[in-house]
Amino acid sequence: MHKAAFGQHANRVKKIQVTTKGPSRKQTIIPVHNDLAESIMGDASTHVFQINAQLKNVKSSMRSEFIRPCSGGIAIVTNNVPNPSDLSIIEKYFKSVEGINSNDIPSPRLPQSKSYLKIMGLPYLRADGNKITSENVTDFIKHIDLFENIPLATKPHIIKALPKSDMAIIWFDIWDTQNGSKAKSLINHSFNLGCHITTVRVTNMNPGVPQYHNCWKWGYLTFSCRAYGSRCQKCSGPHKLEHHRELAWCCKANPKLNPPRLKTAQGLPCPHSFKCINCKGEHMADDYKCPFWRN
Repeated sequence: MHKAAFGQHANRVKKIQVTTKGPSRKQTIIPVHNDLAESIMGDASTHVFQINAQLKNVKSSMRSEFIRPCSGGIAIVTNNVPNPSDLSIIEKYFKSVEGINSNDIPSPRLPQSKSYLKIMGLPYLRADGNKITSENVTDFIKHIDLFENIPLATKPHIIKALPKSDMAIIWFDIWDTQNGSKAKSLINHSFNLGCHITTVRVTNMNPGVPQYHNCWKWGYLTFSCRAYGSRCQKCSGPHKLEHHRELAWCCKANPKLNPPRLKTAQGLPCPHSFKCINCKGEHMADDYKCPFWRN
């Protein structure tokens, strides 16, 4: 009666969430190799100053606040969402920096969201009797106009529709805008894969659980971490992995132990066992063998 009085639908269907919100777009991603990223971070304050000087020259309201390392490169955090001209200025600056090969600086880009979709209507077995593979699907969709300018975020994942079914469900993720515009251009559209008519359908997003590369704990995003400093993914000590040899307790001499522990010789890697900060197992905190990673 209450629902009838207030007009609430008794069988309201929960809306499927297809696209992740993604990271803040008030930053610019430049995918570079690790050595170049470390070189840029070594003089980050100078780069921030020079970028802002060039932005001021063209009367842009955007400003660079700081530079931080990110997965696969560096991120320049800004006060506003950069427009194409701002991205062009950042690209030209880094390509003009002495000691940096301009060929090593790709075009900067904004962070992207991810949309989760599936393809229905394709047999699990090919005409030759072999199972259809991710490579087969990837090769197929490269030649389909519907997927033009839609980059795959991961390899397609193929399972049977039912344990005893001969039909497949193809799960695939795409890089998308935050409002899911690319996913909307695909959903409920049909196309041919070989001689079969297949259709793109929605599926609930599954972004997984994040692991923060500062304290190496699971379950929250980078800027949510309240740790006072970095932790070592090898011994969980209060230092970064590159400083493990100099600061870790296991590499320091301890004559009180029986037998006494000797100091690790200068220049040699740490010979001691790992200790995961999450499961306490003998592996690094970001190792695929960790039960936390698998779960």
